[in-house]
Amino acid sequence: MEIASVPISSCSKHNQKIYQEWFNYADSDNDGRITGNDATKFFAMSNLSRSELKQVWAIADSKRQGFLGFREFITAMQLVSLAQAGNEITSDILKTTVDLENLEPPSMEGLNALLAKNKASTNNGELELNGDSRPQPSPSAPWFTSKSVKKAPLNSVTSIIDGLKRLYNEKLKPLEVTYRYNDFVSPLLTHSDFDAKPMVMLLGQYSTGKTTFIKHLLGCNFPGAHIGPEPTTDRFVVVMSGPDERSIPGNTIAVNAEMPFNGLTTFGGAFLSKFECSQIPHSLLEHITFVDTPGVLSGEKQRTQRSYDFTGVISWFAAKCDLILLLFDPHKLDISDEFKRVIASLRGNDDKIRVVLNKADQVDTQQLMRVYGALMWSLGKVLNTPEVVRVYIGSFNDKPVNEAAVGPIGKDLFEKEQDDLLADLIDIPKKACDRRINEFVKRARAAKIHAYIISHLKKEMPAMMGKAKAQQRLTDNLEDEFAKIQREFHLPAGDFPNVEHFREVLNGYSIDKFEKLKPKMIQAVDDMLGYDIPELLKNFRNPYE
Repeated sequence: MEIASVPISSCSKHNQKIYQEWFNYADSDNDGRITGNDATKFFAMSNLSRSELKQVWAIADSKRQGFLGFREFITAMQLVSLAQAGNEITSDILKTTVDLENLEPPSMEGLNALLAKNKASTNNGELELNGDSRPQPSPSAPWFTSKSVKKAPLNSVTSIIDGLKRLYNEKLKPLEVTYRYNDFVSPLLTHSDFDAKPMVMLLGQYSTGKTTFIKHLLGCNFPGAHIGPEPTTDRFVVVMSGPDERSIPGNTIAVNAEMPFNGLTTFGGAFLSKFECSQIPHSLLEHITFVDTPGVLSGEKQRTQRSYDFTGVISWFAAKCDLILLLFDPHKLDISDEFKRVIASLRGNDDKIRVVLNKADQVDTQQLMRVYGALMWSLGKVLNTPEVVRVYIGSFNDKPVNEAAVGPIGKDLFEKEQDDLLADLIDIPKKACDRRINEFVKRARAAKIHAYIISHLKKEMPAMMGKAKAQQRLTDNLEDEFAKIQREFHLPAGDFPNVEHFREVLNGYSIDKFEKLKPKMIQAVDDMLGYDIPELLKNFRNPYE
């Protein structure tokens, strides 16, 4: 399975050198990114129409990051070359039989003269520097002098993700820290949370084919993969890209600032001993990270044997993931109490859930029809939504489909369903930036409501006497207090946190020590949602729109 639109290997070494020189010239601030302003100046030399350049940018920046890296720049240049040759620019043109490796670079009017001039000025600068007899400043000087270091202005962001990081640190994080959002709802975000690759989590009872599904997509085995009819995967395994094949223990991953798993330390050492990262060099994993989970067992056995908060961990991953696949087996359609709790913990992430009926070639066509009906009935009782959840039917493993059981119609159905699911997975990196914005806005709204709740509880506390009784009364009548806040600030009821969970956390705190409402902080978050984020998206949209 390939996701990359144009890997660098599709371009000859000779052309890569040319494109590297062009990229360095177009990248005016040398940050490894070509933003809209840089692109409009550089691409104008191609003499293509505005509508053609709009399509070129849209295809090259398929992830909608608001900038072009070197890979995306090569894609853009190849598209420009094809457009100059008279080809119609469509999203499928790169998947056709075009020989991209031997495709000549596009004609850029006046570029060679500009490159020569730029090279000459660089050489002159070096000569002057070498001929200067004045003492050169020590390399360590910037560390000790305040004047030599020039601070970058806060608005000098070169991507949507950079903009979200800045907005979080300036406007949302102070609100979260003040009202202890990280203790009640979710840990504070780090840079690695924003920069992480899109994640896909697989959930299901044991032996429904979760590990086999990942192995099938990768086309190879990965470290820590155990497959069998018994409950083999006894830990959470994150399968991600790496320089070589290796397994990294959970405690090591949790403290690695470059990985987005610092928040898992709140679940303790018992969980981290059952958590590991499996790294493998693979083209698919450069775009997507997979999370393989332990099989959910039936009955009470699940609850007593776990030494950590299983549903809490699932809920944490669900908030971070871009897609959640619930896998079922035709012979394991019952949804146990534990599985019900796991699905309930996905609340608020319903749009990410997809259901996969795996190993469907183990039953014949008539039985499959009954199995599908039974699965939809079971899901209808657990997923409390009026819409019908999307169910993919197939056999996601490396074995050929059992035609003797399903017949030619079944085989054709499985192939179409597999194509649909793969198309859903291929779309994930393209939608990753939009998903980040969506999750960020969702978090900002939740943090604002949390601030209203905490400050309201503080306001209801007496100034002097009877604080313990007042706290007990507020904790017991939390539903009524939520209703008061909802009416006072005109907030939607669906955005409020789970009452039981909030009450459980609240019992460990003294309400009297909470902060009062700070309207300036709330206003800062409102301004961020109403003005800053729309302005950020406007600045990094397609420059030809």
